[in-house]
Amino acid sequence: MFVGDGVRLDVGFAVARERLTRLGESGALSETSEDAYGPGLTRVGVAGFSKLVRVQVRELTCTDRSAGLALRWEATGPGGGLFPVLDADLRLAPDGDGNTMLTLAGSYRPPLGPLGEALDRTILSRVAAATIRSFVARVAAQITGHPVPNGAGSALPPSPPEVNA
Repeated sequence: MFVGDGVRLDVGFAVARERLTRLGESGALSETSEDAYGPGLTRVGVAGFSKLVRVQVRELTCTDRSAGLALRWEATGPGGGLFPVLDADLRLAPDGDGNTMLTLAGSYRPPLGPLGEALDRTILSRVAAATIRSFVARVAAQITGHPVPNGAGSALPPSPPEVNA
């Protein structure tokens, strides 16, 4: 399954690229959760449906027209194999008018074969979309210095337009 989201940032590409570089190098992408769960760990999901995951971030790659980080979220602990592994790219690109687009595009395979695929169609894809939306909103807030919008990713969306099989 494919999942993604994006947001326009009101900062220039060079500034956004430098701030994303610092976020990647400092571990700040999962810093808040590390305080509670330990290095490289975070909770993903939405209200009442979350799991502790190990976060792996690859070094930022840059060109004049884009910058990006490769991410992997993998569930930990007992039952970790019952959750999908997410591989995703977090990207910045100039938006042409002094702004920058931040996007996340990734994929995951639901566990448990046909049963997992059925659960994904009914609810899990909505949880994945809300989780990604919340994560992108939080990264955007760290890059721009603006507060995270209230409720960003805190409730299931009415439909999963960001997730495609």
